[in-house]
Amino acid sequence: MRLYLIPASVVLILAASCKKEEPPKLPEYLVTSSIREIMGSMVMPGASDLWSAVSSTVTAKGVEEKAPKTEQEWNDVRGKAITLMEASDLILIPGRHVAPPGAVNKEPSVNLEPDVIEKMIAEEPAAWTMFAHAMHDSVKPALKAIDAKDPMALSDAGAAIDQACENCHLKFWYPKDRQNR
Repeated sequence: MRLYLIPASVVLILAASCKKEEPPKLPEYLVTSSIREIMGSMVMPGASDLWSAVSSTVTAKGVEEKAPKTEQEWNDVRGKAITLMEASDLILIPGRHVAPPGAVNKEPSVNLEPDVIEKMIAEEPAAWTMFAHAMHDSVKPALKAIDAKDPMALSDAGAAIDQACENCHLKFWYPKDRQNR
């Protein structure tokens, strides 16, 4: 009678060893800052620094040209470009709110309320993702210009970044302006 227990034991041992392993748990994001805070602390300063990295100013002394010259200056501008590109991923993290809880609209005559923007993003996640990716991609020419240490190309790259930002804002932040154009 005990002989039948051996095959049964073998089957149980094999079944236990073939048990599927749990897939590794994906890291959970700790979403602390809002989209507005990322825009104010990373996107706007980064974009402004890229836009102002190269300029020409007419003064009484003539035309003054400004552009990164040293390795450190180029590295600093490159850091701004990287920050801007990576911010485009940060705003896509699920669970990120448009503004901190209880925040009010800073410019009600221009911008939609944060809860309205958040609802629009939730209703059109593909559009939101497309605009975030467009911001990311708009920085690539600036990064290429920085790596080539080409001030003129860096200056030219700024228009694409501005357009990527404006396209998203016309959709989600101030669509009334889109209707007036």
